[in-house]
Amino acid sequence: MEKIRVGVVGVGHLGDHHARIFSQVSEAELVGINDIDQEKGERVAQRYGTKHFENLDDLLKVADAISLVVPTTSHYSLAKKILERKKDLLIEKPITQTVEQAEELIGLAQKKNLILQVGHIERFNPAFKAIEKHQPNPKFIESHRLAQFDPRGTDVAVILDLMIHDIDLILSLVKSRITKIEAVGVPVVAESEDICNARLTFENGCVANITVSRISARPLRKMRLFQKDSYISLDFLQKSVEIYKLVEANRIPQEEKEKKTVVGNIPVEELGKTIIYERPKICDQDMLTSEIQSFVNAVRARTSPKVTGEDGKKALAVALQIKQKAEEHKKWSEVS
Repeated sequence: MEKIRVGVVGVGHLGDHHARIFSQVSEAELVGINDIDQEKGERVAQRYGTKHFENLDDLLKVADAISLVVPTTSHYSLAKKILERKKDLLIEKPITQTVEQAEELIGLAQKKNLILQVGHIERFNPAFKAIEKHQPNPKFIESHRLAQFDPRGTDVAVILDLMIHDIDLILSLVKSRITKIEAVGVPVVAESEDICNARLTFENGCVANITVSRISARPLRKMRLFQKDSYISLDFLQKSVEIYKLVEANRIPQEEKEKKTVVGNIPVEELGKTIIYERPKICDQDMLTSEIQSFVNAVRARTSPKVTGEDGKKALAVALQIKQKAEEHKKWSEVS
């Protein structure tokens, strides 16, 4: 099978990494890049042995697929143009600025039988991938994503910059409709929210409590899942997982006893159960490389990508509702 000819549109901080990785993927050929800053574009193109196209139309003539890594405000217009030219598309998150724009892109991709993947990179975090085989069914989720201030992300509220990562992860875990959203957000440095807490209640009874901040002294990216008979703690920054499970005391195989540590002073005689601890071995992989490889695989096999346009739309819809709820709370608090 011939290599997929890929172009990268937008080679800022993240787009540069896209170009680098596409130039290294054996099943792909980086045929060119496009950036409004011609000097930067030519410099990046030279670095990765490809060509800078001053005009996007010229790049679209030679590419089979495009990786779109531009500010969110340009997602819709450029993505529409790319899809209309019948090119498969990897688009960074959030997919668009509005749900209506996302729906139009999804419909266009379906009509033209194109691959549309959204760059929710935490789906490719080794820690998250490690728990998928356990098929978690959480009833309560506690999530914290804290980052130091970086002006590059302030073109959107922290909800669309950071929280949308955890929204996407939670929606992929909880297969149920959201029935209630509560939120509070505070702008500190930027004009839009820098800190936000949201509480999502699902139809199946699950509750997710999500906290994000982009003015933290230290970065933190953790999520805890509580469910019947088990508790799972994920550290996305350290790429590690801890699992605590309540099990029948007399049903622990000898080899499992050797691998796991019994936790605490559980009254085993009364309960007939005990808690064991497991720290799964995780194969550390570069997340962006995994995401891009997944896109290339989907393009080559013509299969649905791991993070679809529909997934991106759902995460965006919830993020926008949280933003609205935070704005309503702000107005209410100002009056009070």
